[in-house]
Amino acid sequence: MAHAAPRAPKAIERGSTTDLFSERAHRAALVAVPVLLGLVYGFWAAANRRHGGPVTGWNLLFGFVTALVFAVVLMALLALAPKLRREVHAVVWAAFCGIAVGFLFSQSGGSVLRSTALALGVTAGVFAVMFYRFYTHEDASGHAVT
Repeated sequence: MAHAAPRAPKAIERGSTTDLFSERAHRAALVAVPVLLGLVYGFWAAANRRHGGPVTGWNLLFGFVTALVFAVVLMALLALAPKLRREVHAVVWAAFCGIAVGFLFSQSGGSVLRSTALALGVTAGVFAVMFYRFYTHEDASGHAVT
């Protein structure tokens, strides 16, 4: 009795990805993820601003405007930043994260100097991590190293 031997599974090549979701799901995530993150960020900023007081119409408006701005800037960053050189790419992400954290802290009643110091600290940390990541995964023109 001769049976065909089972084939070995195809090896995953270095640099390739395994897609668990369809192309349609990936396209939907390009919009859904920034919108959801924006809503969380807007809720957080509005909660910081009201200091545990009652939710008002102005507070809701502030939260939705903050969410809209955050989501639009994040979508623009996700679309444009990969086209930049690795140094500028890291600076843009670091600035975005630092500004976002500094703004949240300022809404909780912190002073401008403390907000700025926190934002600069976050910016420096994010820049170090992102520069290392881009430096080790991209060439000088920003293309992925294979």
